[in-house]
Amino acid sequence: MAGLLDSVNQRTQLVGQNRLELLLFKLVGRQRYGINVFKVKEVLQCPPLTSLPKLHPVIRGVAHIRGKTVSVIDLSLATGGRPIEDVTKCFIIISEYNRSVQGFLVNSVERIINMNWEAIMPPPQGAGKFSYLTAVTEVDNELVEILDVEKILDEISPVNTEVSEDVKSVDTSSKVVGRKVLVADDSSVARNQVKKAVTSLGVECLLAKDGREALEILNEMAKDGPITEQIALVISDIEMPEMDGYTLTAEIRGTAELKDLHIILHTSLSGVFNQAMVNKVGANNFIAKFNPDELATAVQDAVN
Repeated sequence: MAGLLDSVNQRTQLVGQNRLELLLFKLVGRQRYGINVFKVKEVLQCPPLTSLPKLHPVIRGVAHIRGKTVSVIDLSLATGGRPIEDVTKCFIIISEYNRSVQGFLVNSVERIINMNWEAIMPPPQGAGKFSYLTAVTEVDNELVEILDVEKILDEISPVNTEVSEDVKSVDTSSKVVGRKVLVADDSSVARNQVKKAVTSLGVECLLAKDGREALEILNEMAKDGPITEQIALVISDIEMPEMDGYTLTAEIRGTAELKDLHIILHTSLSGVFNQAMVNKVGANNFIAKFNPDELATAVQDAVN
């Protein structure tokens, strides 16, 4: 337990500093990709895979790891590339997204680097809505692509975004008249999932693609009067280019005109590290993606 707490303490020191650790890897070819280390449970040589009938075409099979069965997704195939050929010489990155554990088949794994979120940029304009990029950065004078894993997983197994009638029956309309909810998330899929769940409650959404854009929207709105009379609450992802959700929360709490806003951090990250960070930056709530009823209930609680 002491070792775990030490690890938590080391990582919480990054909170408010807008930093992250990326695990670099390659698929087919020379292009480098990155994944946030917080989402990685372990990396291992690809074990024997078992093929099952009616698997999605990008799932190469299932692996039996530490007593659990894990689906192994060929990341190259999932993003429209060629399949990774010799799986016996490849690696799988065991990760946790949206309350589920899956393995990502990659050709090779390089190293972990520590970066500032300000160096993580949105995809270039013109990438199009069919792009699988959520961000890009530069390492050793080479472009590193950060994939929109939530989009990939949603294409394989679409997430239910419908809020149940029991939850929708709770009337909060009088609490949000004239106010809006600001949603910040770098994944277009995740933004739309949240928007669909929240608007089903009769709430209007404003959308931002990262923390910096969200902060600019809030500061501009605050010029027109008390922000809490305009914005009911902020729902923010944690992982975002230019400014992450932790830093956004810290900036809001440190700005007199914004400090009273209710903030929900809504993220595919999960675990003890995040709860410690949420407490440090002063968010009101932390919800792991994606359960529409849980999110909708949190919104109702925040405005009641």
